Amino acid sequence: MPDAQAPAGAFQPCALIPIYNHKDTIAATVHALRAHDLPVVIVDDGSDEATRVVLDGLVAPGVQLIRLARNSGKGSAITAGMIAARDAGFTHALQIDADGQHEVADVPRFLAEGRAYPQALICGQPIYDDSVPRARLYGRYVTHVCVWLETLSFMLRDSMCGYRLYPLEATCAEIDRAPLPARMDFDTEVAVRLIWRGVPVRNLPTRVTYPENGLSHFHMLHDNLRISAMHTRLLLGMLPRAPVLLWRKRKKERSAACTA
Repeated sequence: MPDAQAPAGAFQPCALIPIYNHKDTIAATVHALRAHDLPVVIVDDGSDEATRVVLDGLVAPGVQLIRLARNSGKGSAITAGMIAARDAGFTHALQIDADGQHEVADVPRFLAEGRAYPQALICGQPIYDDSVPRARLYGRYVTHVCVWLETLSFMLRDSMCGYRLYPLEATCAEIDRAPLPARMDFDTEVAVRLIWRGVPVRNLPTRVTYPENGLSHFHMLHDNLRISAMHTRLLLGMLPRAPVLLWRKRKKERSAACTA
């Protein structure tokens, strides 16, 4: 829980971990986050009994466990976790995967960036090693191009990385405005909609690995179909917003020119 004596407007972050059956990697991730004195909110997205046993053993001061009744998808788990974190008094949520892909050593960098830019969405910009599946790597560039069109900007370098620090006030306001996707299309859509909302973006390079024999819940056919439908919806949603997006871009360019 956040410090009850913290002043209004204080930076109060937590880590947010959605999990579905990653029983072999979750403990190391939680312990590494707690080593940075970061409160942890785990959202169990309908995991199996073996994973539930592991999660029960992780509950302790500073580690909160939320359980969804059935597997509803990564987006649903993150949404539930964000609302719970906001209601608990946290100002920011650091989303991180349960499977060990993300570099926990970069937590201080994300928190420092969030403290310096509290209104911004701090997005991980992946630095991959040779473990990344080539089909997944090349496929990301299609989404990158779509996002640049949907936001009429290059401010978001990678919209699919699940390692990012969210400002909870703006993000939960967007959740309240309209539901976000329940599954793997969540990460991209929430980023685009926050940009539409006027939330600035900071991109933070971070190492991402794909552990050997790692468990992935990305379904090549179904999730790619969802992502294609999402991009169609977002491209159509961009059209009425285009004048505002272009005005913001021009305003930012003028501001940068004045300070140069």
